[in-house]
Amino acid sequence: MKKHTGFCLVAMLIALLLQTTSVGAAEKLTVMLDWFVNPDHAPLIIAREKGFFADAGLEVELIAPADPNDPPKLVAAEKADLAISYQPQLHLQVAEDLPLVRVGTLVATPLTSLVALKDGPIHSIADLKGRKVGFSVGGFEDAVLGAMLAKHGLSLTDVTLVNVNFSLSPAILSGQVDAVIGAYRNFELNQMDLQGKPGRAFYPEEHGVPAYDELIVIAHRDRLDDPRLRSFVDALERGVQYLINHPDESWDAFVGAYPALNDELNRRAWRDTLPRFALRPAALDRARYARFAAFLKERGLIKETLPVGTYAVQLASPWEPAQPQGRKSAGERCRAMRL
Repeated sequence: MKKHTGFCLVAMLIALLLQTTSVGAAEKLTVMLDWFVNPDHAPLIIAREKGFFADAGLEVELIAPADPNDPPKLVAAEKADLAISYQPQLHLQVAEDLPLVRVGTLVATPLTSLVALKDGPIHSIADLKGRKVGFSVGGFEDAVLGAMLAKHGLSLTDVTLVNVNFSLSPAILSGQVDAVIGAYRNFELNQMDLQGKPGRAFYPEEHGVPAYDELIVIAHRDRLDDPRLRSFVDALERGVQYLINHPDESWDAFVGAYPALNDELNRRAWRDTLPRFALRPAALDRARYARFAAFLKERGLIKETLPVGTYAVQLASPWEPAQPQGRKSAGERCRAMRL
C-alpha cells in the first residue's frame, strides 16, 4: 500500500511539474489595438477568453492605444510585437519607409462609408453637388470621396469639405454638414438609428473604390520568421470559427470581459460586424493589395507601387512540408525585395 501511495504521489508531482512547465512556457506577445476595445475586435477577445491563444502557447496582451496613431509606430520601433491597423494606412506607411508588413486580416471588407440622413436631401451621390461633407482624417478619406464623386460626374471642388474631427454622427444630426465620409457602417449607422434619425449609406466599394481589408494585423519586417506570429494567426482563426459557430455565447464572453460595452449600440455593431470578419486570417489575396496600391497611386497618395511581397505576406505554417534547401523564408524574401 505504501509503495502504491508513493507511486501515486510521484505521478502527481510529475503531472504538477509538467503543468507548471507548460504554464511557464507561454510566450508573451503584445498586440496594440487600433482603438479602444469594441466589437471590431471580437475574434481577438474570443481567442483570449476561450483559451485559444493559451492553447497555442501564447500569453497575449491586448493594449488599447492612448493615441490611435501610435500602434504602427510602436511596431516599427520594435516596442510592440503586433498591431491592429488598416490596409489603406499600411500602403501609406510603407511608402514612408516604415518597416511594416501585413501578416493577417481581421476585418476583410471595408467598413468606412459615406453617410447622409435617410430622410434628408441626399438620395444619391450626385445630390452632393454644392453640399457640405464632413471628414475626420484627410488624405485617404479625400481620395475615397473623390473617387466616389468621380463615379457620378463630380469632383472634390463640387463639395465643401468640413473637418469635424471624429464627431461624424453629431455633425450630421446637428445639420453642420449634409454627409460625412469615414463613418463606419457598423457603428455610425446604428448610432443614428438609435437616436431616431436613420442614415443612408453609400459604400465605397460600390462606387469606384477597390475593395480592401479594413483591419489587418501588422508586424515588423525583420520579425516575420518569429514562430509566435503564425501561432497567433492560427489561434485568431479559431476565435473567428468559434464566433461564427456560437455568436450568442461569444457575445456573453465579450461583455463578460468588458461589461461597460453591454449596451444596444454595441449589440447592434456586433451583429453587423459578424459577417465581415476574415474566416481565414492568414490568407493573402495579393491581387487585391496590388489593385488597391494602384488606386492610391492614381489618387496621388503614393508615388510608386511596390511589390506586394514587400509589405504583405502569408506566413509559413508548421504544417507545410519543409522548405527545400536554399529556399528563402517569408521574412528573407520580404527583405530581399526591399533591397
